[in-house]
Amino acid sequence: DQMPPGRQPVETVVLPNSRRDDVQARIQEACARGRRAYWVCPLVEDSDLLQAQAATSRAEALRADLPNLAIALLHGRIPSAEKDAVMADFRAGRIDLLVATTVIEVGVDVPEATLMVIENAERLGLAQLHQLRGRVGRGGQQSVCVLMYQPPLGTSARQRLATLRQTTDGFAIANKDLELRGPGELLGTRQSGLPQLRVADIARDRALLPSVQTAADTLLAAHPEAVAPLLDRWLGTGLQFSDA
Repeated sequence: DQMPPGRQPVETVVLPNSRRDDVQARIQEACARGRRAYWVCPLVEDSDLLQAQAATSRAEALRADLPNLAIALLHGRIPSAEKDAVMADFRAGRIDLLVATTVIEVGVDVPEATLMVIENAERLGLAQLHQLRGRVGRGGQQSVCVLMYQPPLGTSARQRLATLRQTTDGFAIANKDLELRGPGELLGTRQSGLPQLRVADIARDRALLPSVQTAADTLLAAHPEAVAPLLDRWLGTGLQFSDA
């Protein structure tokens, strides 16, 4: 991806939750220089079912730990007028640190915001993490995205965080996301997971797709009577989705 003129790539740091004090010190330092920061949590409120951080309780804790900063809370349950007022205050610099859920992943443009903290980043997908990281680095200053995680990490979560640390290229991230989640069914209802193909791998073999299309066109033109039995043999009940 090419950066827009005047912008710098966002530096991405991956840290365990045990380094929270270091992250808060970084926020304090950034805000002292007139910058602004986001702190994103996966939940609105604490849950007995999910071991993940809630934005409401994190905002309370940060207000206690960073009493000299103006800290606001933003999530999807807040009325629209109140959300608009919070964002206006954040843009104007009346708020230093915005604690939010993933509601801010699109449509937020504050050039003075140079620090993004994402707590429990291991619970979010690559595309969502990439979108959230894109909320900083929108001005000319060097920006940082801190991905905080709760160990131990599973294999997939470790690969997702490593990918974000290694690249800001949206195309490379999309390819890795496809590899990790799987493309789902071409003819079916599953939107993720490995396709039930006997030989091919769509991600690995995508360079062959034009040749496959040519072979299919040739078969259809030369032997149209053979097409229906082949489709029934290889696709079976998936044929019902072919006109969707």
